[in-house]
Amino acid sequence: MTSHNPAPKAGSQRRSEDMHTRITQLFGIRYPIMQGGMQWVGYAELASAVSNAGGLGTITALSQGSPEGLAREIARCRNMTDKPFAVNLTMLPAIAPVPYDEYLRAGIESGVTIVETAGRSPEPFMPMLKKHAVKVIHKCTAVRHALTAQRIGCDAVSIDGVECAGHPGEDDVPNFVLLPIAADALDIPFFASGGIGDGRGMAAALALGADGINMGTRFLATREAPVHDHVKRTILQASERDTVHILRTLRNTARVYRNAVAAQVLDIEARPGATSFDDIKDLVAGVRGRQVFDTGDTECGIWTAGLVIGLIHDIPTCEELIGRMVQTCQDVVRARLADMVA
Repeated sequence: MTSHNPAPKAGSQRRSEDMHTRITQLFGIRYPIMQGGMQWVGYAELASAVSNAGGLGTITALSQGSPEGLAREIARCRNMTDKPFAVNLTMLPAIAPVPYDEYLRAGIESGVTIVETAGRSPEPFMPMLKKHAVKVIHKCTAVRHALTAQRIGCDAVSIDGVECAGHPGEDDVPNFVLLPIAADALDIPFFASGGIGDGRGMAAALALGADGINMGTRFLATREAPVHDHVKRTILQASERDTVHILRTLRNTARVYRNAVAAQVLDIEARPGATSFDDIKDLVAGVRGRQVFDTGDTECGIWTAGLVIGLIHDIPTCEELIGRMVQTCQDVVRARLADMVA
């Protein structure tokens, strides 16, 4: 009888076969697994480890502090891997203006050929990116946004369900519904993002029509993730109920780890009358989130985490994680599902 959980045991050395999807072909990678851009996490150490393991690693542009800092980080990553990697640029409302075009120019001049955009539409930057043959992935929380991304020339999109960490949009549609709708509507390949942390979730996402998967929180709990060990241990101890949505009253919803600061934000949002950003800006300041990852004090600021936090029970290397995910995914398809139609 086939196991309902065919995940390989820790330490399994069986080599996974390469996978072939539109995503692997488009980006020249072994496995259709992308590490999402994460603020204060997407540095060369993690991006290179994911790429070396056969996935698509990602450097987070805004974590580097300046366009010049991004160029230096890209150079560092190149010293650690000869495999493809991407640069993420998230364009969200900010207290101080951000020179997004200068960050993109720094990436292009550094020879980056894959850019992941998020937040607002990348349309103003598409001529520059396409002129330099840069492939563009745009993160979308709704199929209508994905269709716009397809229309303006994006090469792929990441479809983010309500399960995802960070900003899931305002529609609250889970991936079991969102992914097949996207598969029916889109011509370009797409990643599934949100709620995926093992090979079973990967197999499910591919079955629902995705061409690959995009993970953030799961890669946060790897040995190469440049965050304090206490943050990683906190993830291991958490359940799927340990995240909350904040900023909903401002229509800028974010899924974050449930801690004391998140509780304060929710208390303010629950008060009678409209909430303004000034009411909560000190609580949600990015510098406090960075302090969480640097010091391991998981209660001192807001930090993003997805529902997948309930599926994370160890801290492997990126190579171990990707290898066993692919192996499990292949085993699910070849054994468990094949047995059902034999």
